[in-house]
Amino acid sequence: MMAGLNVITGGKGYVGFALVKELESRGEKMRLLLRTDSPYFEGIDCEKFMGDVTDPAQLEQAFQGAETVYHVAGIVDISGTKDKQVWSVNFEGTKNVVAACKKCGVKTLVYCSSVDAIPAGEGNDVLTEINSFDPDLLEGAYAKSKASATQFVLDNAGDDLKVCVVHPSCCLGPYDNNNTSSTNTMMNLFLKGLFPVSLDFGKYNFVDVRDIAKGMVAAAEVGRNGECYILSGYVHTLDDFIKTLARVCDKKAPSIKLSMEFILKMLPIIEKAFDVLKMPPVLNEYSIRKLCENCNFSCDKARRELGYNPMTLEECLSDTIKWMKERDMDEKDREAQDKKFKMFRKELKTIEEKVREKLDK
Repeated sequence: MMAGLNVITGGKGYVGFALVKELESRGEKMRLLLRTDSPYFEGIDCEKFMGDVTDPAQLEQAFQGAETVYHVAGIVDISGTKDKQVWSVNFEGTKNVVAACKKCGVKTLVYCSSVDAIPAGEGNDVLTEINSFDPDLLEGAYAKSKASATQFVLDNAGDDLKVCVVHPSCCLGPYDNNNTSSTNTMMNLFLKGLFPVSLDFGKYNFVDVRDIAKGMVAAAEVGRNGECYILSGYVHTLDDFIKTLARVCDKKAPSIKLSMEFILKMLPIIEKAFDVLKMPPVLNEYSIRKLCENCNFSCDKARRELGYNPMTLEECLSDTIKWMKERDMDEKDREAQDKKFKMFRKELKTIEEKVREKLDK
């Protein structure tokens, strides 16, 4: 157990809330920097400070008396429609966090970056931690902003501020309270019988958010100053992922597997369906490109130095499905979710008709 006050930015988000739950289980003292409150914090012993990482003065107030800061706040956007906001929060906001840490005498900063900040390269070589980050080697505002922020954080490591960076891979697990995860959206659709197909292409590296939270705490406790740690899990093809999900749900795995060529032809219809329903897109051009990249991220360094030990996909999916079924949503949110699923059934019929048309051709 660590002594002193822990401040968490982005505690309302997916990874951030998992970190809050991890620190709560350890009896740690917490202050959460939040833009808005959430009913999910009820019953959790924590102090709340309303503020924003883009406001330096608010950060200085929030960090007063803090020994450790976990900077998790950020915008994950792969649509390309929020680039200005992505840079403002992910890069400029991180610069503000570092400055506030130094001004307030914070001892340790753990920054939650992403494996997207690491160039995938060619082939299927094992991807390990790198020492410098160049946004010009990456595509998209999210990856570029994360790389730039990561480099800035590392450049400010010193005797006055211990810095550790963690790079999570694709997050799974409970606690997606805000419905921001496209992977969890797909799982929820499958659970409702609304994802009747598999894919014969693509793979990714999946990790449980609870393992990420444990890794972040370990980085604060025993991580080396100025070092990065990949917090990945295991690589699975999309078809294997869906088969494992079906087994966990005690459902029959889809017999139809769609090719990438077919999905690309259907993409405008698929993207429109998710856009109309305001649900995280399960598939778009960016996600398809990522699914075809090298994702062979190694967490060996985190295993050696942090005692990191990610759970299996089956364990993770089992707990996630259980959480989805037992999730304590208020009546208004549940009604809104049920309405979305009813609307998706209608959209699915349109997609199925288009699929039949294309298959007939």
